[in-house]
Amino acid sequence: MSHTDTSRRFALSVDRRFCIVAILSIGSLLIVALLTLTIGKLGIPVTELPQALVGRAEGQTAFVLERLRGPRLATAVLAGALLGVSGALFQTVTRNPLGSPDVIGLGAGAGAGVALMTLSFPLFPSSLGAVLGAAIATLAVYVCTGRGFRSPARTIIAGIAVAAMAAAIIEYVVSTQLRDAASQLAAYLVGSLNASNGQDVLVTLGAVVLILPAAIAVSRDVSLLEMGDDTASGVGIDPNRTRSIAVILSVLAGGAAVAAAGPISFVALTAPQIARRLLKTSNTSVFSSALTGALILTAADLAAQQAPLVAGLPVGVLTLGVGGIYLGYLLVRERSKGRL
Repeated sequence: MSHTDTSRRFALSVDRRFCIVAILSIGSLLIVALLTLTIGKLGIPVTELPQALVGRAEGQTAFVLERLRGPRLATAVLAGALLGVSGALFQTVTRNPLGSPDVIGLGAGAGAGVALMTLSFPLFPSSLGAVLGAAIATLAVYVCTGRGFRSPARTIIAGIAVAAMAAAIIEYVVSTQLRDAASQLAAYLVGSLNASNGQDVLVTLGAVVLILPAAIAVSRDVSLLEMGDDTASGVGIDPNRTRSIAVILSVLAGGAAVAAAGPISFVALTAPQIARRLLKTSNTSVFSSALTGALILTAADLAAQQAPLVAGLPVGVLTLGVGGIYLGYLLVRERSKGRL
């Protein structure tokens, strides 16, 4: 058998698996979305849902779909997808499974940016503060490590320091705000979808429309960076330019997600790795990571709304608990491989 035939069979196998995983992910996402809209005390009856989705709902059904569960569900899907994209790009470009926006304090920095914007420049949109805060936090970790993001141990230590500084800023803003404003800000900074509205949907939708195609377009070049800068340069790729584009897209995606839903932890860390294992490949698929991130966040939010033991908790608390366990597993694994 020729090398060409083997390559074609491998490509067909990868494409087939990618399609199967994508279909299953979308199907699971639709099931979670259906449950989110229909179960519980205010659930929309399944028989009324088709009419409601085409804009013919009235009374309580219209209120639940348009004001309560609809915006919350849409924000969860879009913000989860953005977090998945952010994590996929960052982990690939740093060649580090711990090189997640969560670990480097990107979410905390974005939250601090929102807090400062709320305190000092209330007329400006909070999304601007989120993106600026995320960018500053990322730059601070990059500078503090002395080696960029290539050393997992240094990245984690610098990320902890940056997150601590961001937390101090957040605490300062919360303590100086009026009581009502401070309570709303504190609830947002936990990571919550409770107050999602049409503006949050528009922010995340706009970010997905702009960032996802760009991330998919650059993903091939970013994947080649995993083989080393010399190899990438040998096939005509500018490593520094590609890395810069990927980091900028990652920061924008993470910042937009935080602007809408608060600093929800560990979705960006886990989504790309789950997607990689489902695809059984060492390369990270941006599209699959986006679908996985959307599914993780919508499922977590469904649990936060309906699961008996955790109902009423902000979704960020759930992802923090589960993601913290996964982070511990990653640390143990990386240490056993001598990478820490």
